[in-house]
Amino acid sequence: MKRFQISQAEYETIKAAEKATKGKKESRRLRVLMMRYEGFSATDTAEILGINRSSVYLQYKRYKTEGLEGLTQNRYTGNHHALTEAQEKEILDQFEKAAEAGQVVTAQDIKRAFDEVRGKDTGRGYIYMLLERHGWRKVMPRSQHPKAANEEACEASKKLSKVCWMPAKSAPQKDEFG
Repeated sequence: MKRFQISQAEYETIKAAEKATKGKKESRRLRVLMMRYEGFSATDTAEILGINRSSVYLQYKRYKTEGLEGLTQNRYTGNHHALTEAQEKEILDQFEKAAEAGQVVTAQDIKRAFDEVRGKDTGRGYIYMLLERHGWRKVMPRSQHPKAANEEACEASKKLSKVCWMPAKSAPQKDEFG
């Protein structure tokens, strides 16, 4: 006789819960129990489902101790945001107006405002994730155009004509044939 067995009634409830579930991991945990009722060994179950054999035994133990709720609930929750999405948006709206007006907005400024509203210090990484979550991107202005001529050439050309010419850095030398 096997040490861990599932009755017909338990099998029916597990099967109904597996059909109702939308999560892949939760469904796999329930299939472990269903396969046990159907007569598969722990080794066969692990091989078919692509999991470790010790995970199969862990699912048996969790079902024994916690019941069906122990397998269907997600133990891992997502990131806990410090403020609601609406509060975050409200803070970022202040800076969005400034950015659209052409002012430079830094992550450090946003962090200060965020810390002030929250009442405690927040890590920089959280601020960068916040900006990414709300669709912000990093924009760095160029100090000058990469193909711009030097200032002396521009000043000299202003006296001569309205066009600013830039000398080629390494223009190929033309010979008399072409």
